Amino acid sequence: MTTLVEGTQPGGFLVWEAFRDYTRETITVAASTLEPGTVLGKITASGKYAAHDPAAVDGTETAVAVLWGKADASGGDAPAVAIVRGPAIVNRHDLVFAGTPSEGEIAAAHAALLAAGILVR
Repeated sequence: MTTLVEGTQPGGFLVWEAFRDYTRETITVAASTLEPGTVLGKITASGKYAAHDPAAVDGTETAVAVLWGKADASGGDAPAVAIVRGPAIVNRHDLVFAGTPSEGEIAAAHAALLAAGILVR
């Protein structure tokens, strides 16, 4: 019997949001391929978004948004939708972090998202 595996779905991480037209925005993702639920940071110099990286010094060290759907910017920058402000609640088990951040780095990212009104539960 064949086993089917379902990948992550757009917005599958979302528990609740007040008004989708307020919490979501179309953003530009810098060259990379990211899955739904990826925690994002904003590159200070360009204003583009990339995967949150606690070790970076380009602005992506601060978590500021959560990617709504898959973003394929492997051929260059691409538009995508992200939750950039609250009030919203997201499931911590469905968030995607690049690399292998420590528990402390994840907690700091959750706190940074909360500052944007995105509560991680």
